[in-house]
Amino acid sequence: MSIVCLLLTLYVYALIARVVLSYFPVAPGSPVERINEVLRMLTEPLLGPLRRALPPMRFGGMGIDLSPMILIFGIGLVVRPLIGC
Repeated sequence: MSIVCLLLTLYVYALIARVVLSYFPVAPGSPVERINEVLRMLTEPLLGPLRRALPPMRFGGMGIDLSPMILIFGIGLVVRPLIGC
């Protein structure tokens, strides 16, 4: 079970990194672009369906995507206790 817990922790870190990188412009061809692509490939399989089920919340003219936060809370509050982390 410790390997599963480690993988879940790394996945949460990948989600957080993706959220942080989304606030900065990424230049094409930069090393950060490659990191962003890898994070997107790792996180989008779970974020995509969640994002489609829960569209962004509107605040004025801005939309806030809550899917990463919901996924992180879901991992922390539901999945980890079920597997014993």
